[in-house]
Amino acid sequence: MDIDLTNKRAIVCGSTQGIGKAVAEELANLGASITLVARNEEKLKAVQQSLSRAKAQQHHIVVADFAQPEYLKSAISSYLETTSEIHILLNNTGGPSAGRVYDADPSAFINAMQMHLICNQLLVQAVVPKMRKSGYGRIINIISTSVKEPIAGLGVSNTTRGAVASWSKTLANELGPYGITVNNVLPGSTETDRIRSLISNKAKEQGKDERVVEEEMKSQIPLRRFAEPAETAAAVGFLASPSAAYITGTNLAVDGGRISCL
Repeated sequence: MDIDLTNKRAIVCGSTQGIGKAVAEELANLGASITLVARNEEKLKAVQQSLSRAKAQQHHIVVADFAQPEYLKSAISSYLETTSEIHILLNNTGGPSAGRVYDADPSAFINAMQMHLICNQLLVQAVVPKMRKSGYGRIINIISTSVKEPIAGLGVSNTTRGAVASWSKTLANELGPYGITVNNVLPGSTETDRIRSLISNKAKEQGKDERVVEEEMKSQIPLRRFAEPAETAAAVGFLASPSAAYITGTNLAVDGGRISCL
């Protein structure tokens, strides 16, 4: 199986922590040069220095805040002027705050759509010309299992992730003729800062100990544990590889079997 990414360049968003950082590490281990994108320059530099670095690899950083789409567009455009090829794009940013959809202020939907759908669109429009020119393109979106089965208490996130999933499927159909694949990875409960925040909020709402809430959540997962970020990153690594050239427009759940639908 060919999963070698030597001489490939990947843009990895949200890459200073959690799944994004794990993906950057995985793709670098497979031989790719990584362009890290996030808002904290100090953390970006720390991850940049920690990545594996073979002879052909050069890792870069782009400082951008997904809450400011036009700033992201400008930062990526400036960066792309310095590089001739982009082969892989990982769209990934933090999820919206928890809460019932009925209670959400309309501004929460606007902000979430900007950070996820609009920023994804801007990044795709920026990199696809280089993917077409190089003859290799992999666009991978980190979304959520909520696109298959809405998650209670994550109303704005459920809505936004569903929009991104439909956008992605449409994009896969449009870019397929150019050999560019577009796929979604759907993480389940994963050992990140976000899952710790969700556990803490749920414990407060229900008046329970956080450890009790955590065990209740794990009991709903057939594998009875949360995922490690590296396990989701491994799925991304495969979809980014030459071996996944005939996989496009699909949702790959990495959730330990939690969602009940096929």
